[in-house]
Amino acid sequence: MTQTALFDDRDFYPTLLQLAVPIAMQQLVMSALGAVDVLIVGQLGATSVAAVGLASQILFLLLLFHFGVGSGAAIFSAQFWGRGDLLNVRRVLGLALLIATGGSILFTLAALLAPTFLLQLYTNDPAVIELGSGYLRLAALSYIPTGITGMFGIILRTTGHVRTPMAVSIGALGLKTALAYVLIFGLAGLPALGVNGAAISLVLARTLECAILLFLAYRYHLPAAARVRELLDINRSLLAQFMRTSLPVIVGEIIWSLGITVYSAIYAHIGTDSIAAYNIAGTIEGVAFVPFIGLGNAAAVLIGQRIGAQDTGAARRFAVRFLRLSFGGALIVGLVMFLVTRPVLGWYRISAQAQADAWGILIVMSVVLAIKAGNMMMVVGILRSGGDTRFALLADTGPMWVIGVPLALIGSFVLRLPIYWVVLMVMSEEATKFALSLWRVRSGRWVNDVVRTL
Repeated sequence: MTQTALFDDRDFYPTLLQLAVPIAMQQLVMSALGAVDVLIVGQLGATSVAAVGLASQILFLLLLFHFGVGSGAAIFSAQFWGRGDLLNVRRVLGLALLIATGGSILFTLAALLAPTFLLQLYTNDPAVIELGSGYLRLAALSYIPTGITGMFGIILRTTGHVRTPMAVSIGALGLKTALAYVLIFGLAGLPALGVNGAAISLVLARTLECAILLFLAYRYHLPAAARVRELLDINRSLLAQFMRTSLPVIVGEIIWSLGITVYSAIYAHIGTDSIAAYNIAGTIEGVAFVPFIGLGNAAAVLIGQRIGAQDTGAARRFAVRFLRLSFGGALIVGLVMFLVTRPVLGWYRISAQAQADAWGILIVMSVVLAIKAGNMMMVVGILRSGGDTRFALLADTGPMWVIGVPLALIGSFVLRLPIYWVVLMVMSEEATKFALSLWRVRSGRWVNDVVRTL
């Protein structure tokens, strides 16, 4: 790709910035405040960090399910919006809400009724299980409002209204962090609740976030402000096409999330210091990954809209441009991440072993950041937005289960390596995924107008 091809479109970058910056800002605040939350909980010790981290894996699984449903909805919403079909955008919202809320209810019941069983899947440390069970029961009350907020946010972003969900989310997350600090340590005359205080702050903030986003959407008549009749007006052809296209995305997120769960369980069995180190390193990597989540979501919107408008040439050009931006940018961010690793880890009050493990993990993460950013762009931003969800499913989950999980088991239980060497072995799945996805993007066979017959 020549330099001219990267910069010859005057309208591309202003539109990109309007979409990517608010999404990235929202993700930045989420990641930064997530890091602050881990830092706050970290003052209680490695056991508390491990308990909250493992209990949060249940929410992580649910969020990935929501992400799968939302990604499927985004494909249709962007393409419908590209051809100016608001009614079908609202039908897609209704379908996404039904699926996401149903999943949220199931996860809520599981966390309320069997928290100990769920945590025993990750660790056999009784102290971690006891702390994590109390946190999980309380945090489960946030699952339903989180799902509703996520689906409305997806529709708003794919129709160009990215600032509203960004502002609401930033406010809610800021409130959650402030409340967590007060409730964990018992400030302002309140009792010190420890990790349970973090869970209560999560529930209050997520519930308020949902209420405010719905109020703003309907108060200002945004595209997501659908009447109940519109939400439930789901015809068979839309349902069939949605499921054909979205089911691989949902299944892919479930399979991928199960793989992440297996990784967490393997790392937890290495030791409590190891899983605490991994949670801390993952939080720091999440901050570094922020720009590429913004780019990936912006790509999904812009490429999907171009396909909906039947401009497949522009969709292909955008795909190559986005991929180059994400990979090149991640090389720079990975270098910065490498340079700041030592000072940042000094903020955490954890054991010397956990410090050493976290440092090793972060070195690995900084080296492979560009490959992970490229995979994020190709799978989420390009292949899925083009409706090529079956190939995206294979590329995203195949290397994980064929390469990553077996190597993690070998590294941990056979070779008994330190956690950072196990993480390095696991990253070979990212390299394989990159090669497969790049081949598919270059082939051009990922472009599908999924709403053409609806």
